[in-house]
Amino acid sequence: MKISYKVTFIKQYNRLDKGLQEEVLEKIELLKDKNNHTLLKVHKLHGRLKENYSFYVNYKIRIVFVWEDSKEIILLAIGDHDIYK
Repeated sequence: MKISYKVTFIKQYNRLDKGLQEEVLEKIELLKDKNNHTLLKVHKLHGRLKENYSFYVNYKIRIVFVWEDSKEIILLAIGDHDIYK
C-alpha cells in the first residue's frame, strides 16, 4: 500500500516531538497492512469530514486520511481531537 502526505500533514508532523514522531511512523507502517486496521481503530468520520477516515496513534493523537484508491492512502492531518473541527 502506498502512503502519500499532504503538506498540512507534514507541517503538523514536524511540530511533534521526536519521540512522538517515531511512534507516528510505526503506526503508519502498520496502516499499510489492512489486517492491522482493527488494531489502529480505523473508522469513517461523519459530518463535514464524512469522506475521510481516522486512526489512533495513541490515546490522544489521531491521523485523518482519505483512500485515494484501493492501493493508496493520503494522510491529511495529525493532532489531538481538535483536528476534527
